[in-house]
Amino acid sequence: MAIASAEKILNDVRGGKRLQAEDAVRLYREADLHALGQAAQDARFRKVPERQVTYLIDRNINYTNICITDCQFCAFYRPNKQHPESYVLTRAELSQKIEELMEVGGTRILMQGGHNPDLPIAWYEDLLRWLRATYPEIEINAFSPSEIDHIATLEGLTMDQVLGRLKAAGLAGLPGGGAEMLDDEVRKRVSPKKQSAAGWLEAMRVAQRHGLVTSASQVIGFAETLEQRVGHLQKLRDLQDESRAAHGHGFSAFIAWSLQTENTALGRSKNRDAYGASANEYLRHMAIARLFLDNFDHIQASWPTQGLRLAEVALEFGCDDFGSTMLEENVVSAAGTSLRHVAELTMQKHIRGAGYTPAQRDSRYNILRVVDQVPSPAAPRRALA
Repeated sequence: MAIASAEKILNDVRGGKRLQAEDAVRLYREADLHALGQAAQDARFRKVPERQVTYLIDRNINYTNICITDCQFCAFYRPNKQHPESYVLTRAELSQKIEELMEVGGTRILMQGGHNPDLPIAWYEDLLRWLRATYPEIEINAFSPSEIDHIATLEGLTMDQVLGRLKAAGLAGLPGGGAEMLDDEVRKRVSPKKQSAAGWLEAMRVAQRHGLVTSASQVIGFAETLEQRVGHLQKLRDLQDESRAAHGHGFSAFIAWSLQTENTALGRSKNRDAYGASANEYLRHMAIARLFLDNFDHIQASWPTQGLRLAEVALEFGCDDFGSTMLEENVVSAAGTSLRHVAELTMQKHIRGAGYTPAQRDSRYNILRVVDQVPSPAAPRRALA
């Protein structure tokens, strides 16, 4: 049987045919970048017809940096409470951070930390109950699948029991952190103590069954194969099909970024030049993700890792969301990114500069306000140079 060309694959996708894994790999290898971007944009506007790009005002709060998992790509964690730089945030410190967020119109906290062996599930429940009672207007998206797995292991509970108890205490959403690359060969190489790919997916399956807001993520640049990259997308698409059929909802969005290795064990290794991904790779990946993840409504650009200008370009490669202003970010920035926060007006400026209308949203992609209108109905495609 003749192998389909990249051009034919893109035409088939435009005609409504579902992109298969082997064809996605072929697009990676052979598709013209601009043709790929145009196909992704066509798919984006079929899903999100409005010429709007959404964003969220929130704060990433890292409640502890103590972690026993020793991921080779992490520069944030400290191995135990005896380390002089280790911490667990106090409620006074949390209050200050949340009140600063509220002063700039924030609506959500995204709270994540390490796998801290000294924090029982009761600590998390007490924290969530206090947050919900003290700041009822702030949505709490917290922890990650790997943190849920850690708590379950520590307490001898199932992830279903842990998520049920945390939801009852005030948890509204489970962020998509910790996915990195959903391939156990890669995971055993760079984070052997972390939960398996199946474990991450199961945590999200359970969270979706509980009605929690969930998002999906991916990090490219672990020297993985193209087949492993696409395999990650396949696992996400399969779970999305399953959850939508069972519950009518699933992941709210997908976001990917390139691996940052500065200050990490991978960045100090003899193979350090093999890690990371170029701007071209990132754009190609986002376009393929938009085409492959046909059951996802929203694809998010990553300005913290890729920079604001490349994030603008990603809006022409299938992305319809600019992420959050992130009043604070500590984990990725510890590995070498220079951007940790963007003012709302700056974010609006970049969205307008790409030819779109900025619109503030919440975690479920409900539009809270449309900031202004872009006069031109069709801005020209942005050059890569």
